[in-house]
Amino acid sequence: MRRLVLTLLLAAVLWTVMFSPATAPHVNFWLMMTCSALTLSVLSTVFCPGWWRHTRWNLQNIALGVAIAAVLWAVFWTGDKVSAMLFSFARPQVDAIYGVKHGADPWVLSVLMIALIGPAEEIYWRGYVQRTLSARFGANAGFAAATLLYAAVHAGSCNFMLVMAALVAGVVWGGLYRLFPERFPAIIVSHALWDAAVFIWFPI
Repeated sequence: MRRLVLTLLLAAVLWTVMFSPATAPHVNFWLMMTCSALTLSVLSTVFCPGWWRHTRWNLQNIALGVAIAAVLWAVFWTGDKVSAMLFSFARPQVDAIYGVKHGADPWVLSVLMIALIGPAEEIYWRGYVQRTLSARFGANAGFAAATLLYAAVHAGSCNFMLVMAALVAGVVWGGLYRLFPERFPAIIVSHALWDAAVFIWFPI
C-alpha cells in the first residue's frame, strides 16, 4: 500500500502541474501527459507485476472496446448539451479543456492518445490502483475509491467540468473493470479511442 500511496501522490502532483492555471501555461501539456502516463504505467508494472497475464487480446475485446467508446462519446455529447443549458460556466470550461490541443498536430495527438496515453492511464488506474485497492478492501470499495481518486487528481485544474468528466469516465471504466476484469483489453481500447474521438476526431 505504501507504494500505491506514493504513486498516487506523484499522480496528484503531475496532474496538478499539467492542469493548474498557475502552472499549465509553463509546461508542454502533451509531452508531460505522455511522460506522466508512461511513468505511472511502468511503476504499475514494477510494483504489481503480472497484471497482463489475465488479459486476452482478441477481436471480440477490440470490437467491445470500440462500442464502449462510442457509447461513452454519446453520453458526453448529451451531458455537454444538458450542462450547457443548466450552467453558464459549462461551455467556457469545456472550451478551456480543448484549448490544450491548440497548435498541435491532430495526427500526432491521435497516435499519442491511442498508442500511449490511453493504454498507460488504464494500466495505472484500473490495472494497478483499482486492482490493488480491491484486493485490500474488497471489489466495491476498490472501485469506489479508485474512481474518486481518478476524479480528484483533476481537481487542481479548478475546472468543474473536467473533474466531472473524469468522474463519469472513471465510473464507466472502473465499473466495467469491477464487473468484467477479464475484459480489461476492451476497457483499454475504449479509453484510447474515446480520448482520440472526443479530443480530435469528433470534438463535442
